[in-house]
Amino acid sequence: MTLFRDGVSGLPRDGRPVVATVGTFDGVHRGHWSVLEEIGARAAARGGRSVLVTFEPHPLKVVRPEAAPKLLTTPGEKKEALAGSRLDYVVFLAFTPELREYSPRRFVTEILVGGLGMGELVVGHDHGFGRGRSGDADTLRDIGAELGFAVDVVEAVRAGSAAVSSSSIRRALAEGGLAGANRGLGRPYPLTGTVVAGDGRGRELGFPTANLSVHGDKLVPAEGIYACRATVSAGRFMGALHIGPRPTFPGAEAAVEVHLLDFDGELYGDEVRLELVERLRPVAAFGSAAELAERMRADVLRAREVLAGGRGAPE
Repeated sequence: MTLFRDGVSGLPRDGRPVVATVGTFDGVHRGHWSVLEEIGARAAARGGRSVLVTFEPHPLKVVRPEAAPKLLTTPGEKKEALAGSRLDYVVFLAFTPELREYSPRRFVTEILVGGLGMGELVVGHDHGFGRGRSGDADTLRDIGAELGFAVDVVEAVRAGSAAVSSSSIRRALAEGGLAGANRGLGRPYPLTGTVVAGDGRGRELGFPTANLSVHGDKLVPAEGIYACRATVSAGRFMGALHIGPRPTFPGAEAAVEVHLLDFDGELYGDEVRLELVERLRPVAAFGSAAELAERMRADVLRAREVLAGGRGAPE
């Protein structure tokens, strides 16, 4: 998979047919994955190339900044998720105020057909595009019939009775429903942060933690204690993650902090990449530091049991 960050003009044109899809793809969830698998299969069958055109930043950051959602995947996390696909190329298209004003026809004509040389387009069932999201699958079929490219729509992927979507995954995470969010994603929810200085209370309690500064646009799940896997410069470890307030200590600020099991070392300045596997419990206040330490011992034991059991693998 090759990445392009400067638009479609750098994409090589070698005469092979191009099968493309386009969208924000925040989360790269199971619904997105079904579209990616479809364009990969169609491109392989035609001896062509599969291309995803996605956007950075999220279009709502430009169209309606006050309504822009927190991200399920930062740009780096999105690239990492896409690396496991059958895609030949990914184009990160800058979503600018100028691009916002493109009509559906202009976007297809200039970007997809003129820029990519697209011969076939595959989109999700709820795809909307162009100024004010005025274009849909029917719009694409009309333009395709005129310009000579085929359009296929992939039906929704369902988790239980509901269609998998980025918005439904965001709701689940905000409500503490990590299990449902992970089912929709098809993998554990990622959370990446840089280790910054904390107040050292975890070490005093016998459970040293790395305090994380998380990307400002990233969706941090509901407060609670989570079993997670962590990747740091020293390797990969099991972990117990705290998100939210620390009510046992009046005046303490809320934090995102992770205790790495079986790790002894310094992490200041490190990037920590987490995979959230299970929400163990909500945040609770304890009568003393000793009571909190006892509960932390139980949390760490439970996290070890969950993670050693192999949970968190994609379905």
